[in-house]
Amino acid sequence: MKKNKSRFSVLLLVVFSSVIFAQDVTHNQANWFAYVGQYNVSKKWGYHIEAQFRLDDELNRSNQNLFRLGGFYNLNERAKFTIGYGLINTLNSNLNDYFNEDRIWEQFQYNHKWKQNINTNRFRLEQRFVDKLALVDGSVRKSETNYQNRLRYLNRNLFHIMDFKSGNEELYLVVQDEVFLNLGTNKVNNKFLDQNRFLIGFGINYKKSIQFEVAYMNHFINPNTNNDIMNHTFSLTLLQNLILYKE
Repeated sequence: MKKNKSRFSVLLLVVFSSVIFAQDVTHNQANWFAYVGQYNVSKKWGYHIEAQFRLDDELNRSNQNLFRLGGFYNLNERAKFTIGYGLINTLNSNLNDYFNEDRIWEQFQYNHKWKQNINTNRFRLEQRFVDKLALVDGSVRKSETNYQNRLRYLNRNLFHIMDFKSGNEELYLVVQDEVFLNLGTNKVNNKFLDQNRFLIGFGINYKKSIQFEVAYMNHFINPNTNNDIMNHTFSLTLLQNLILYKE
């Protein structure tokens, strides 16, 4: 229990330090909707499907759409390794057009259970190929593609609150933080701290295979140019962990 408390303290320190030391911060509202599916085709192997739609505060404009595909290997009941590909479309608000990003990613995830609570540590390495837009002869075109390496660390905690009378559903509190660190010299973002996402909310776990979460995310972005950005985000997520083989 002491180890988990210390992990949570470090998590909060990262969040608040990013806010305290930010000089000029632009505050925005946003809405994120996500689906994350883990499909187990055998005891060891499975595939990952993910779609995210990130909209503005009035749900009128898409700021970013993200799609991920991957395959995973269960090392044991606690540890998992995944490799995959992501396609991301992001709005360039200055040019009012979208640029593409092709992303290869590898991750290692470790889950630890204590009593009815779950702690997850996830390390993800990304190889990003990010298009850059420019205005050429009055039209928006891709001018170049830049490469970047990025490391992400997620600490996620699910705290059991109660079971429903049916016995199939569980209510839990989710508290998580993810920090993004840029590696090496690149043209995408030359700052070491890329962004930080702190999330807190509630979830319902149905038969330990379907989770539905409603949360608030404090999304801090440290861009290459201009002011830092703080997105106050409403997050709605559906997660599935399905067994597609006979146990």
